Amino acid sequence: MNIHTHERGPVTILELEGRLDGSQAASVENVFSELAGQDRKQFVFDFSGLQYISSAGLRVILMAAKKLRALQGRMICAGLNEQVRDIFEMSGFLTILETADSRDEAVERMGGQA
Repeated sequence: MNIHTHERGPVTILELEGRLDGSQAASVENVFSELAGQDRKQFVFDFSGLQYISSAGLRVILMAAKKLRALQGRMICAGLNEQVRDIFEMSGFLTILETADSRDEAVERMGGQA
């Protein structure tokens, strides 16, 4: 799994590539926690390069969403492919998390520059 971070104005983008499973979940959680600890409150999780997400990966996404709600922040999950979208739908995440078709759309919704 590769994790890339980008800044677009006030928006932090976490670009995830590969498989987000139990062996990689802690890495993503650590990167997110470090960035959130730097008073960043607007995140786009870019899943366009993500091939698979497990229950451990879903737990990390849910943890991030809860932390950002507590900080009065915002998170959008962008670029979900069909397989990842199906997992989000089966787990009920599509009803509790904000999604966008692309990273640029998500950044624009948050008031950043696409």
